Amino acid sequence: MRTNSARHKRFKLKSEINVVPYIDVMLVLLIIFMVTTPMMKSLGVPVNLPQSNAKSLKDIKDPLVVSVDESGQIYLKAGEDKAEPVSVEDFTTKITAFQKANPDLQVILAGDQRAVYGKVYVILPILQQAGVSKIGLLSQPGSGGTNGRK
Repeated sequence: MRTNSARHKRFKLKSEINVVPYIDVMLVLLIIFMVTTPMMKSLGVPVNLPQSNAKSLKDIKDPLVVSVDESGQIYLKAGEDKAEPVSVEDFTTKITAFQKANPDLQVILAGDQRAVYGKVYVILPILQQAGVSKIGLLSQPGSGGTNGRK
């Protein structure tokens, strides 16, 4: 009888949870998120913005970003979606639809400093006709007005 109780004590069940596998999974997920997060921020259109000394607007929530690249191609980016190229006709239709859906629509215009001014200017009358009243111009902080010229 004594040997039976000694064996019973030796193989007693543990009531602790082994957390090592959970820690391993958490570390792998942390590494994945650290690698993918910077890539998600660079989904926009590469635009060489002009420099300006204007103050930053911090109260803009969920703006619609309109970009014009060096060749004059218009891109539209809504929320977290990827910027998609649009024609002037499609841009007019989409802006009108966005304005009807959200009368308090905020638009940010990012024009490449090497783009032809007329290509960037085409966007402003379209926004005005659609009824958009909150338009911001995107620039890089720096010495405003020089655009790299001396």
